[in-house]
Amino acid sequence: MNNSSLPMIFLLLAIAGLVFGIGVVAINRRKARAVPQIQRVAPVTPVVTAAAAAVEAVLAAPLSVRDRLAKARSSFSGAVGSVLGRSEINDATWLELEEALLRADVGVRVAQSLLGALQARVKAKEITTPTQLIDALRSNMSSQLVGTSRDLNFKANIGGPNIWLMVGVNGAGKTTSLGKIAAQQIALGRTVLMAAGDTFRAAAGEQLSTWAERSGAQIVRGAEGGDPSSVIFDGVQSAHSRNIDLVLADTAGRLQSNTNLMEELRKVRRVAEKGAGKVTEVLLVIDATTGQNGLQQARQFTDATQVTGVVLTKLDGSAKGGIVFAIETELGIPVKLVGLGETIDDLVVFNPTEFIDALFE
Repeated sequence: MNNSSLPMIFLLLAIAGLVFGIGVVAINRRKARAVPQIQRVAPVTPVVTAAAAAVEAVLAAPLSVRDRLAKARSSFSGAVGSVLGRSEINDATWLELEEALLRADVGVRVAQSLLGALQARVKAKEITTPTQLIDALRSNMSSQLVGTSRDLNFKANIGGPNIWLMVGVNGAGKTTSLGKIAAQQIALGRTVLMAAGDTFRAAAGEQLSTWAERSGAQIVRGAEGGDPSSVIFDGVQSAHSRNIDLVLADTAGRLQSNTNLMEELRKVRRVAEKGAGKVTEVLLVIDATTGQNGLQQARQFTDATQVTGVVLTKLDGSAKGGIVFAIETELGIPVKLVGLGETIDDLVVFNPTEFIDALFE
């Protein structure tokens, strides 16, 4: 091969390399169009922090009685903790316990009774340590509440409807409690009629009508400013004609110091039983936050209407739960229902064991 043929050979090799490269590129592009490229992303696992999990757990779990009585418990917890932290029982011990009881609105008479009995036992060497003292106080407080019947009185075969009167001052939660009780009684299978006897407060009738719609109860209303006794009497007669089991009668709730109100309530009680029904329960609704004023209310309403039980509302928002002891020990009236929140299920039968446990734990 001569030197003149070398350039031709290099040219042919270059052309061949270029053709080969173009072919490779074309083939790769054809494959790329035939098989789409899919990017696979690993699933992302959500990160749940411990704080978020704790919040969800709290929201999902219903509040216990202990949780709902946080404010009432705080009246005791400091004093109890301080007493248990001492090595002996001394004068400061009694001062702290008395102060805690009075702050909780147990009342002077009840506080003196509780502590007087314990002081006698300490003097007799029956109680020698702070732990024994707190245990004895807890036991004594329980004994004053346990054993009382808290059932709502309902009598069958009385020839007419049972009548439950709801009494109490304005703002205590009387109408709302009546609505909740209606819903609970209907859930038990009883038929209920509401009698809107609070004719002096314009909003009371509307509020009761709303509760009637929610619960499925029937309702009888009168003219605004009309005679409450007539409304309740008409309600009882209407319930009797329809074979309704229970009449829940709302009443006026102006200040308990108003003599006219007490006379009016006496009349309501008398007139309610002139028809076919029978008054089997008179429930006094007391706002727990009113403290010792609630005891005065209980005295006056009992004189006027022969109260058979107390509904203690707003107990979850009060540090004055000790009013339970004053009502039951001084007046002998059982606390039958307590309000621990806003929903229907938060109006519950008073459980003294749970109440005492919540205060001391």
